[in-house]
Amino acid sequence: MSIVYAIIGLILLVIGGELLVRASVGLSFKLKLSKLVIGMTVVSFATSAPELIVSMQSAFDGHPDLALSNVVGSNIANIALVLGITVMITPLYVDLEFFKLNWPKMMLASLLLYFFLQNDLVLSRIEGLILFILLIVFIIVLIHRARKLHITAPDDLDDSLEKTSNAKLLIWLVLGGAALWFGSKLLIDGAIEIATTFGVSENVIGVSMVAFGTSIPELAASVIAALRKEKAISLGNLIGSNIFNIGSVLGITAMIMPIQLKDTILLENDIFWMLAIALVLVPMALFPTRNKLSRFEGLLLFSAYIGFISLKILA
Repeated sequence: MSIVYAIIGLILLVIGGELLVRASVGLSFKLKLSKLVIGMTVVSFATSAPELIVSMQSAFDGHPDLALSNVVGSNIANIALVLGITVMITPLYVDLEFFKLNWPKMMLASLLLYFFLQNDLVLSRIEGLILFILLIVFIIVLIHRARKLHITAPDDLDDSLEKTSNAKLLIWLVLGGAALWFGSKLLIDGAIEIATTFGVSENVIGVSMVAFGTSIPELAASVIAALRKEKAISLGNLIGSNIFNIGSVLGITAMIMPIQLKDTILLENDIFWMLAIALVLVPMALFPTRNKLSRFEGLLLFSAYIGFISLKILA
């Protein structure tokens, strides 16, 4: 039954996440927010909701390793799995913003997370606040640069939500929140039971099954966009998701309840995978073809993800 619980939990998280995104965007239109702001902030926060709810619920239930492993594993999946598969389908051009803003901010957030945990194995309220403030600064700079460079709103923003009734938006919000909450409970309970049954650690379950599950929306959206030859997916979107995971998911969770790391394998292994996969994006974006990620490089990223998961399971 544990596997069934986990699968049902994942399905509810996907459904709840989609409903929450649609409700958030619709309500933002009602509040007269610009499409640029909605696309860069509201959508990003809403799509991080599954990771946030799972991490908060894990921490509250006394499973902090699951909370941390979920974010680290999700960040690895976003780059190695989601970006890898996307680039294997269609090569991706890398814009200047990647080098100037997105990548440096992601590395800064990732390194701060490492040093905060390495210091005393605790992500404290103050450290959570610092990560959250870093995220807010990133958003402000992102919007300012977008306006300065006359960058338009994301192509995949659904304009029809502007005409959705308040009643329907409220229903989506309630149903989405409920699906996320119950989905997270089922996923966590199922994951813990699976870990106990098969004698593996919460860390392994967190960076693999749970992280993969919470990354499914990004994977589905990216693959569909790539197959349709759309420009909805970009390297900036995935890097932004990683920054949101650290700044909002762990930042908010730690501000509510400090996260105590129990299994140090996350510091000794997993977080270095996260840093290495993020770091290798720069040489990949520059060589051999400047400002472009090729299908072969996508295969390398995907292979790195398979290698990471295989080593975790077989360890």
